[in-house]
Amino acid sequence: MTNLTKLTLSDARDGLRGKDFSAVELAQAHIDAIGQAGQLNAFVTETPDIALEMAARSDERIARGEAGPLEGVPLGIKDLFCTKDTLTTASSHILDGFVPAYESTVTANLWRDGAVMLGKTNCDEFAMGSSNETSYYGPVINPWRRASDGAQLVPGGSSGGSASAVAARLCLAATATDTGGSIRQPGALTGLVGLKPTYGRCSRWGIVAFASSLDQAGPLTRSVRDAAIMLTSMAGHDAKDTTSVDLPVPDYEAALTGDIRGMRIGIPKEYRIDGMPAEIDALWQQGISWLQDAGAEVRDITLPHTQYALPAYYIVAPAEASSNLARYDGVRYGLRVPGDDITDMYENTRAAGFGAEVKRRILIGTYVLSAGYYDAYYIKAQKVRTLIKRDFEQAFEDVDLILTPTTPNAAFAPGEITDPVTMYLNDIFTVTVNMAGLPGISVPAGLSSDGLPLGLQLIGKAFDEETLFRGAGVLEEAAGFDAEPDVWWA
Repeated sequence: MTNLTKLTLSDARDGLRGKDFSAVELAQAHIDAIGQAGQLNAFVTETPDIALEMAARSDERIARGEAGPLEGVPLGIKDLFCTKDTLTTASSHILDGFVPAYESTVTANLWRDGAVMLGKTNCDEFAMGSSNETSYYGPVINPWRRASDGAQLVPGGSSGGSASAVAARLCLAATATDTGGSIRQPGALTGLVGLKPTYGRCSRWGIVAFASSLDQAGPLTRSVRDAAIMLTSMAGHDAKDTTSVDLPVPDYEAALTGDIRGMRIGIPKEYRIDGMPAEIDALWQQGISWLQDAGAEVRDITLPHTQYALPAYYIVAPAEASSNLARYDGVRYGLRVPGDDITDMYENTRAAGFGAEVKRRILIGTYVLSAGYYDAYYIKAQKVRTLIKRDFEQAFEDVDLILTPTTPNAAFAPGEITDPVTMYLNDIFTVTVNMAGLPGISVPAGLSSDGLPLGLQLIGKAFDEETLFRGAGVLEEAAGFDAEPDVWWA
């Protein structure tokens, strides 16, 4: 039998429908792979019994001719998504023992369509991080290693567990969330397709909140087609989320026509930053050539407020985080550290329950929202956000998609970046998309001089994921990226 963990999601779907193998066999193959990959620390909660039970039900539905779009497909679920009766911690000590009595809308949509849950994937604590080093359960390790020294590397963050699991063939795809690049950046660093949909395309209900006006769910997959299949199931209007948009969900897979003749691709001059590594710039130029060869027209554009995006993001996101995380007090759920009185209990619980990066962002957020600083920082950052959004609106009057690098570098080693500001710069090419609420996708496009994956990012118009997928499919075909990490962890 074919190595079932090597299949793409679309191939596995077709194989299940053709009864080449069973859903139980497919689930068991991935359960076995997870059992051999403990060194990666990609999962914080494994659910093999649940997976096999769900797979058995999938086999029954397939036998009856009632298969759903994702019937029998085994997935990893980022530990930010609430899953009924299954531990959900946001990889934080403060949510120790929290077992939701409800299901997030995105995961409910996936189970409706027949998907199978293998477990909950590790992530930066409350999604705050760009390297997956802030998790209470320890750092996630990238399955890729540098050719020069064989050093272990970070998978990017905050969705590092999902990225590592998909890249290491521990699941066919995984859910993730993107607040400032937390799907696209780890996708680029692990050789995957990472899709951040338009804000409002997927419901946020039942996803542990970081920054509510920026958070958006999306998939990490091994191909653009797989991302299209996943988004078709994940997306949809949800009355429980007031930011969820009531628009029909297209058949995204049908958008992969391979034809971008006449499409206009924008190249923003502001993304040519000082100190950009030569190999990142060269890959960007190669991407431009690939799209031109496919019949697209390339145009230089300007996004003049790009330089203010990162500082504005690190005001808006911590401000919203300080508000959202105020609910964790040790009273209703999760960790409780006793004290002399209720105030002392609050302080003890939060001091013990939150990690250093989460505390840093809460303090920043509380500061920028405080009296005397609200107008100077938070209001000004929101005005900058409006200008960034306007930049994109004006650019999209002349172009259909925008092409940029995904990250300013390849994967780095744990502990290699210790300065928070330097770490935040990993999101320099991705945060504008969240600030403007637009869809963006990272496609693996080449290898660094050290044999590590590098990605290119396409940015689309709001709720025009179909055009985004069409461009990404052509980019993927031209790049022909088929490299895989050597299996050193088993």
